[in-house]
Amino acid sequence: MTEQDQGQGQTPDQTAPAPEKKEKRQLSLNVVSNKEHRGFGAGTIDLSAVSCVIIDQGEAYIDVGAMHAKSKVEKGIKFSPDKELVPNGRLCWIVWVAVDRSEEGSYYAGATACPMLVDTEARRGWKILAQHVNNLDYAIKRRFVLSELSAEEKAALRGLLIANNQEWWDRSPEELKQALA
Repeated sequence: MTEQDQGQGQTPDQTAPAPEKKEKRQLSLNVVSNKEHRGFGAGTIDLSAVSCVIIDQGEAYIDVGAMHAKSKVEKGIKFSPDKELVPNGRLCWIVWVAVDRSEEGSYYAGATACPMLVDTEARRGWKILAQHVNNLDYAIKRRFVLSELSAEEKAALRGLLIANNQEWWDRSPEELKQALA
């Protein structure tokens, strides 16, 4: 530093102040709607009220990994939209279950089932990703799409929902109870 610089109040030990850090925005899933957009994150949905149920060989169980295609049955499987590539696949289901809350308490508000074929030995599978996304959306929108499930699969899902929380089942819409009867 020159004497001239020091005369302006700067010393060799001083450093320029650090620039202010901008707060990092959290990314979230946006849903397109006809509402006016109000900036970053507007129209976001909360997926914490959605659970993933897998039905495999007559057994239903909760597997949160299915939200990101990393459920127990999906791990290590290369999926294709071509059903012909999975001739020996077994039928499995992902059921998206949405929970809502009313004055009486929580209840199962939406449930939709999506098929997939899984051949564990060949490490190949079939599913239609668009159907999985649409059915997740339908569950969030409080719809029930369960008609493709067999009687055994419906019974397994019904049993799991009741065992998970009997009170939620009791408060659930009659439409769900009829769909799983």
